[in-house]
Amino acid sequence: MRIPYVQLLTIAVAGSLAVATPALADQWNLASPYGDASFHTQNTKQFAEDVADATDGELTITVHSGGSLISHAEIKPSVRRGTVQAGEIFLSTLSNESPIYEVDTLPGLAGSYADAYDLWQASKPIITELFAKEGLMPLYAVPWPAQGIYTDFELTDASQFEGLRVRAPNINTQRFVENLGGIPTQTEEADIPTAFSTGRVDAMITSVSTGKSMSAWDYVSNYSDANLWLPKNIVFVNKRAFDRLDDATQKAVLDAAAKAEQRGWQMSKEDAAESAKALESHGITVSEPSDALQQQLKAAGQKLFEDWQARAGDQAQQLVDRYRERQAKQSQ
Repeated sequence: MRIPYVQLLTIAVAGSLAVATPALADQWNLASPYGDASFHTQNTKQFAEDVADATDGELTITVHSGGSLISHAEIKPSVRRGTVQAGEIFLSTLSNESPIYEVDTLPGLAGSYADAYDLWQASKPIITELFAKEGLMPLYAVPWPAQGIYTDFELTDASQFEGLRVRAPNINTQRFVENLGGIPTQTEEADIPTAFSTGRVDAMITSVSTGKSMSAWDYVSNYSDANLWLPKNIVFVNKRAFDRLDDATQKAVLDAAAKAEQRGWQMSKEDAAESAKALESHGITVSEPSDALQQQLKAAGQKLFEDWQARAGDQAQQLVDRYRERQAKQSQ
């Protein structure tokens, strides 16, 4: 049977296209709740660029910032389901899943970058294990600058928290505020200006970085640099999506992640210094707590730590012991 000329031409064209068309590049979406001005987002976008460069475009990662793709609370479930391949979240928002996720928001446990890094190294194996149970894999984590207290008055005594509505972005901050006599209010970063202007919030516990990005000088006048804790963001990936990559691409992702973690910690330090200057230049009084206030904050934090240990059990104690061992080695 003779095949019509048109059919022959169609078959020939299809065959030539099959030969000429290269394999499709992998495309990942990474959802983040943080805006483009945040150093976290800048670091995450650089991570994506590094992956694209290292793989010659064979893997491209599109960073969807500012909650533009998925809300903060839905990022982890979406990555777990594979709706998006990767995400970035504030780690301690997962505290309802395990007390381990709260460890970097315990007052007095790690109030410096060096201590926060040791705490991350001590907790990383457990967090990796918890993520793996849900088909997820951490790529890197980067801290915010140390958390302090924003008020529209000079904070000199813990009694001033009585009845104060304080923005608290995670469960430990909420408990800490309650220990001080305040009323915790959960407010996403992007909603901070509205929360203050409408009277839903009177004060907030957060970093100098957030204060700068949210123009805190528009609604508060004082910042108490209490170095309460250094909470982290974590960037993670759907493990199935990662496993589908070839070995060379996997290595490129992990190498870029290691660079992003190192770069991010340095960016956090630099942002802390720049943000503190920005607060002062806009009229906010930046000061350290008095000895008396520091002791009151420490007492509230100690109660929180003891409650956490009771809830978290043996695994938490092992984590803290490993952290203390790292600290002891560093001091030798």
